[in-house]
Amino acid sequence: MADVTLPLLLRGYAWLPDRRRRSGGAPVRTRLLGKRAIALHGPAAVRFFYDEKHIRRTDALPQPVIDTLFGRGAVHTLDGERHGVRKALFTGLLKDPSRVRDLSELVAGELEAARDDWATRGRVVLFDEMAQVLTRAVHAWAGVPLAEDAVAPAARDLIAMVDGFAAVGPRHFAARRARRHQEERLAPLVEAAREGAAPEGDGSGRTVFRTITEHRDADGALLTPHTAAVEVLNVVRPTVAITWFAVFAAHALHRNPEHREVLAGGDGPEYAWSFAQEVRRFYPFAPFVGGLAAQRLEWAGQTIEPGTMVLLDLYGLDHDPDLWPEPYRFDPTRFLGSAPPVDALVPQGGGPVDGHRCPGEDVTVAVLAEVARFLARTSYDVGEQDLRIPLRRIPTAPRSGFVIGDVAAAPAGARAGASSRS
Repeated sequence: MADVTLPLLLRGYAWLPDRRRRSGGAPVRTRLLGKRAIALHGPAAVRFFYDEKHIRRTDALPQPVIDTLFGRGAVHTLDGERHGVRKALFTGLLKDPSRVRDLSELVAGELEAARDDWATRGRVVLFDEMAQVLTRAVHAWAGVPLAEDAVAPAARDLIAMVDGFAAVGPRHFAARRARRHQEERLAPLVEAAREGAAPEGDGSGRTVFRTITEHRDADGALLTPHTAAVEVLNVVRPTVAITWFAVFAAHALHRNPEHREVLAGGDGPEYAWSFAQEVRRFYPFAPFVGGLAAQRLEWAGQTIEPGTMVLLDLYGLDHDPDLWPEPYRFDPTRFLGSAPPVDALVPQGGGPVDGHRCPGEDVTVAVLAEVARFLARTSYDVGEQDLRIPLRRIPTAPRSGFVIGDVAAAPAGARAGASSRS
């Protein structure tokens, strides 16, 4: 059986859906990174995959992914009690509605400040600007010190970690360098916090940063400064990664301008939530996730031997016509008045919240809804540019980065939130 690592790199998001079509919808057996692999699809497969009796993460992630995206010793690499205790740290921080609201308000304030800046600059690349907006906001929210002249370099590093995890060559090496820079920046701050020298935040309680530095793992020990830095980045980096969805939201509004009025109007908050969910479903983000079979398994009449790499199709599931009528039509009304089906909407993975499901989904949706309303209320020109989204590239984005110009400053009295620079 031929190894498909190279075809995957060449085909990107289309690789697994194409293989599924050729297999008649049956699980796809192949080899990936030299290992036996099987790819599963469907809501039942989501439940099967996220059962920890079936799939283990320890030693499952390729080292290049750990060394760029997640970091060594990260929660994503743990199983069992060790995973449960570490995961509880993140769910406590990221599932608290008041914390989510606080972050959304900081993002709103940063967006307003950015709009005034963009209005003076002619044309700007929205992807780059959103990365800096989110970098400022999440650092302020998490209580992580960041000087103004360090914002742009930090944003570039945080984006590079995501941009290079599935790449080879320069993008991959840039991601490794970026992770090293940021871990080296944060580890001394962890040590300083434990010595009582780190800032305490805004007085509203322990900051995210302080909570991570004081966390004790399943063995009762504090995280090493390096591991604590890794886990701080596993809050900060995914928040800045919302940049991809933010630019996709701009792309969706450009292609479907009929959504602007309702987003900007009185029904905006509810509609913005639905709009954010549809952006996550419609646009490509993660193609699939993987783990290793923990024991001999049976799925759809096929035997999966222990140690086999098991892939769960995400992009294909989010575009499955059996689950999503007209899946390639952008339609936020799919989500109006109802929660998304938990095992069918999986842009950031699936499973139960207390398992391996991404605990930052609430943050992503709330921040993305804030961005969507901001874009709908902002006047700007798009002009001629290359807005194609190449499916061969993982992760992908509009080729131009979405350039905007002639941005109108906010009218008096229309500002929302508070910038972390104020």
